[in-house]
Amino acid sequence: MRFMKPEARSLRAAPVFNSVELADPAALRALQESRLQSQLAYLAQNSRFYRRRFAEQGIAPGDIAGIADLSRVAFTTKQDLRDSLARMRPLGEHLAARLEDVVQIQASSGTTGSPSYVGLTERDVLSWQEMSARSLFACGVRPGDLVLHTFSLGKGFVGGIPMFQAVQYLGAVDIPIGADGGVDRLMVAARDLRPRCIMGTPNFLLYLAEVSRDITGVDAADLGVERLVVGGEPGGGIPAIREALEERWNATCCELLGGTDLGCSYWAESDSKVGMHMVGADHVLSELIDPTTGEALDFAEGAHGELVYSALYREASPVLRFRSGDHVVVTSAGGADGRPGPTIRCIGRTDDMLIVRGVNLFPSSVQEVVAAMPETNGIVRLVADFAGHSTQDNLKLLVERAPGRPAQEDEALKRAVEARVRNTLAVKADVRIVPTDFFAKPGVQKVALTLRAMPDLPQE
Repeated sequence: MRFMKPEARSLRAAPVFNSVELADPAALRALQESRLQSQLAYLAQNSRFYRRRFAEQGIAPGDIAGIADLSRVAFTTKQDLRDSLARMRPLGEHLAARLEDVVQIQASSGTTGSPSYVGLTERDVLSWQEMSARSLFACGVRPGDLVLHTFSLGKGFVGGIPMFQAVQYLGAVDIPIGADGGVDRLMVAARDLRPRCIMGTPNFLLYLAEVSRDITGVDAADLGVERLVVGGEPGGGIPAIREALEERWNATCCELLGGTDLGCSYWAESDSKVGMHMVGADHVLSELIDPTTGEALDFAEGAHGELVYSALYREASPVLRFRSGDHVVVTSAGGADGRPGPTIRCIGRTDDMLIVRGVNLFPSSVQEVVAAMPETNGIVRLVADFAGHSTQDNLKLLVERAPGRPAQEDEALKRAVEARVRNTLAVKADVRIVPTDFFAKPGVQKVALTLRAMPDLPQE
């Protein structure tokens, strides 16, 4: 198994990690068309799951002459893959390689149900490493850099071992402590080793900055970190959270995005900061759809929709027209930093969207409003104590007051938050102010902005 891309060290001053990221759109499209045809033929020969689905839909692989014909193929959903896994253990009917050729198994977080288990052949591992290394490079990580790893390294999450492998493949040096290693050990490593880059979830990196002086005797801003690479949850694209990260660490913050079923990371932000670029378009084909109707949408600036993916170069667990559940906004139609493709920001999971009195609302949108209010410490939780995702009641919010702010001012703060939410999001909210540090600090698990039951609250 390859640890480092042979030419990695020579790429330190290159504009991109792989020239395909700057490919002419027509040339890239031709490559995608070719790889799609190869992948379809591979699925027809090796995937019991897709052979059955093609037959059910009355489709022969030859009927899909190109990308334009993909709309004839039904979407693959998370539930489809769970059902596939249940029918045939260990890796489901959609395993399209021999089990003896699988060298690695990764698991999703399971936040919307049981974890999905994904098999990787050696070629698949190299593909994941290549795409994720491109992502890290776009975010400013360079060969030779020390990278402090604060994503969870346990439970088979893709932010763990696969991201560790990607750092090595890029030619950088991973410091694999992880959130599982604990806050003290991470901050001591940051003090002792002075990494140029730190990667982790945005809320966890904010917390590490908060405790830096207590643990190391040094503010996070004085530790010499130059790059923060964040992902795994919304936040990196929220201006107030990004500004807080960059100020507290005195470092540039960029975000990345991926998913267990297609790869570790394949969208990444560059220094233009207009949004995340698709850096793995030769491995993953992206579509944008209306999440309600399933209709295709153009990647036009300002468009909102759900990302759908098809693997183009996958052996073990390929998926076709897979609904990712990631709801994004297109921030540019292309051309940023000389990259021809569009850029996006992820604003939440389609599954996380609430409908409050007919208004569609993502938790990250509420977080963005609250994080911009200095009277709070930016910590908010939505209480969705109703069946399903829709309610005719006001939105219930729990908001932590800023450190040092007296509880006697809670009523004024409550009214201020309610007015800001109403004016910004067109939603009426019932806000309860809670003490600073009321909610558990971020750690191994992603921060859940939505609670399904009201927690025990302090007495008025």
